[in-house]
Amino acid sequence: MSAPHPRALLARRGVHPKKRFGQNFLLDAGATQRIADLTLSAFAPPRRVLEIGAGTGVLTAALVAGGAEITALEIDRDLIEILRAHDRLASVRTIEADALTFDFGAFAADGPWRAAGNLPYNVATPLVTQLVEMPNGPERIVVMVQKDVAERFAARPGTAAYGSLSIAVQVAMHVETAFTLAPAAFYPAPKVHSSVVVLERRAEPAVRPHDPALFRKVVRAAFAYRRKTLANGLALALGCERAVVERAIAACNLPSEQRGERLDLADFARLADALAAQ
Repeated sequence: MSAPHPRALLARRGVHPKKRFGQNFLLDAGATQRIADLTLSAFAPPRRVLEIGAGTGVLTAALVAGGAEITALEIDRDLIEILRAHDRLASVRTIEADALTFDFGAFAADGPWRAAGNLPYNVATPLVTQLVEMPNGPERIVVMVQKDVAERFAARPGTAAYGSLSIAVQVAMHVETAFTLAPAAFYPAPKVHSSVVVLERRAEPAVRPHDPALFRKVVRAAFAYRRKTLANGLALALGCERAVVERAIAACNLPSEQRGERLDLADFARLADALAAQ
């Protein structure tokens, strides 16, 4: 028996999408199945999956059918009631919670896991960053996000989308954009296209700077003044003398007038290490 259409199910319950939660329900059953398949691919039992923003349970049901052990987070109490009344979701542990304050560390303590979901646009960036950087984070993250955010996750040096978010994600994860959907695939239709991204955790981080905290500061500083040269931008953002920054840049054999958006992960790691040595 197929799952009820999300819009019909909401109408039957007298539930309306809530702007404050950024709700846009995916209507495309084929896309839902593709997300489930990407989440569970090459995943040995018990296949622990944390679904973020379970909504009406369409993706949840597809994950359950794929043999996953699901914990579903949902902030909307009206949707929690729908999820708990769904016969096909009897095995699902449903939690009423805000994903931004949920204790992911406690969940991770029980063993390997993956994360999936159709993320509200207003929380996608901080949430994915948290999952990527946390200890014992998910080995794979499959999420629907705003298309331009997906582009920032995957961006390469020298492109307009490349920035500190690109680096934060790519240090820990391989990034692939699986597919993109038009607004008509959702209810209500958003004003932008959406993309499903697959973030696969690297066996080892792409770089290992001596001081990870300084590395993150250098990355943020380099993009804080995108129109300035790297030396000027870092001196301003880090509050240090330009001469110190210039010596570090020279030690890395980087052009003195280079801009931060041209540096790759390895360049940033070498620069942070050179600054630490000054």
